[in-house]
Amino acid sequence: MMSASEFEFLRALVRARSAIVIEAGKEYLVESRMAPVLRDRNLATMADLVAALRAAPGSELEWSVVEAMTTNETSWFRDVHPFEALKTVVLPDLIASRASERSLRIWSGACSSGQEAYSVAIMLADHFPALASWEVSILATDISHAMVRRTGRGFYEQLEVNRGLAPADLARHFEQVGSRWQVSAELRGRVHARQLNLAEPWPPLPRFDLILLRNVLIYFDHEVKRAVLRRARQTLRPDGLLFLGSSESMLSLDDSWERITCGRAVAYRAIAMGSARTAGAACECS
Repeated sequence: MMSASEFEFLRALVRARSAIVIEAGKEYLVESRMAPVLRDRNLATMADLVAALRAAPGSELEWSVVEAMTTNETSWFRDVHPFEALKTVVLPDLIASRASERSLRIWSGACSSGQEAYSVAIMLADHFPALASWEVSILATDISHAMVRRTGRGFYEQLEVNRGLAPADLARHFEQVGSRWQVSAELRGRVHARQLNLAEPWPPLPRFDLILLRNVLIYFDHEVKRAVLRRARQTLRPDGLLFLGSSESMLSLDDSWERITCGRAVAYRAIAMGSARTAGAACECS
């Protein structure tokens, strides 16, 4: 059993390194997530783990703990409705407005093992063939170095491709390599994976036409949420859109965004300085 002091130490460490808030009473979750770390490090108990962490602050072991506590739940075309909005409204509008530039930049933040980023890439390839001659870039970032490596390599197990990926998509865009499936070289060429901690100051980034920060704010406290939204606003082009998770909103966080309803999905556009806030556009994202 983990002691109260050991639990508090690990809670504080994870929060300091990633801004992820582990709620009180989640000792069972921490113990289950730490089991592989103990095994890999030949540590017998949680007390041994905490002692090793105290003896080597800033060590690679700390990142092993943080990565073990990150939630890597994801699937292909997750939640359906945002992808329908992208296909029918958002991307057609963006493509029309970028016709003279022939350039499109998309960011999938907190992307876990990359299914969201590759889902967007599949959609672009299948439904917007004119983009084949454009400069299209999809940035896929995650706090976990292991997830970033997985995204870059584009390998997925059979159980993973079964979660939301249509057989036709699998046949068109993947190659079977042994018991696994690898995303095609063409799509991997469009997706650029890199490590990024959303809770820390961001490195220089290009301005994006579309940002997906879905199902990540729920793990942060209010101050970190506000900081992430402020940085996202600075990184998004004036007419670009931000998508959050279906259970996330700007309510009581940041009133400098306009809520836009796109079919059964919701997106956000930054309100220009000096502009009046509207009640929220409906049905169209233009």
